[in-house]
Amino acid sequence: MTAPSADGGASLAVDGLRADWTDGVLELVLDRAATRNALTIAMRRGLIRAMRVADADPQTRVVVLTGVDPAFSGGVDLTESLGGDAGSPAGARTDPAAVVRVTRTPVIAAVNGLCYTGALELALSCSFVLASERARFADTHAAVGLLPGWGLSALLPRAVGVRMARQMMLTGEPIGADVALRAGLVTEVLQHERLLPRARELAAAIVAAHPGAVAATLELLADGDGVPLAHALGLESQAGLRWRTDPAEVARRFAARTGRGAGHRP
Repeated sequence: MTAPSADGGASLAVDGLRADWTDGVLELVLDRAATRNALTIAMRRGLIRAMRVADADPQTRVVVLTGVDPAFSGGVDLTESLGGDAGSPAGARTDPAAVVRVTRTPVIAAVNGLCYTGALELALSCSFVLASERARFADTHAAVGLLPGWGLSALLPRAVGVRMARQMMLTGEPIGADVALRAGLVTEVLQHERLLPRARELAAAIVAAHPGAVAATLELLADGDGVPLAHALGLESQAGLRWRTDPAEVARRFAARTGRGAGHRP
């Protein structure tokens, strides 16, 4: 399996999914503009493969996931997945969101337009979500007679609260980027042309951080999600006991970040 750093990500591309690797960052672009970047089985399998390759490549430090304008994605390609009278084809239940959630590589979702249903589940599974001012978020599972299968019923209430999740999931009505920001679904709303540059800025900041500390922090946050406070504090204490601090490395990184000598306190 070719590491993305070896060929610029070209080996990860499939029909509807572009991949580009630069300076430790793997950018994955959903690219089926005519169908609002609807996720085919091949695209979903491609996303799973890209996540696994990124995790196996020590030079890949961050993944940025976005879509071709004017959409992030309208969700699963139902025409393909339902299969009509022939029934659902093999691979119709392929779930990339589950793989995104367990990846040890941070994944930034840069939502540039509508983000509906399966795509919302995919975005919620990322480490965090940035949104263009043009972004719209909706869940239409119930509206069309489906149930979520990629974690939405667990992830959305944790992001926006149970009442907002009920409203979104029962009505299918979209919410705009500003509402998503207030609800906690996204971390930043940006002018459309600033979305990808900002995602790349944040990706570069993660690349510059200590790789071991980034991985341990992600694991700590994942293990502590949803557990009682005392348990979460215990996890942090245990992680601290396992961690081996390199004072010289800390001093060097602190001086590089602040432009001050290592003798100063942060």
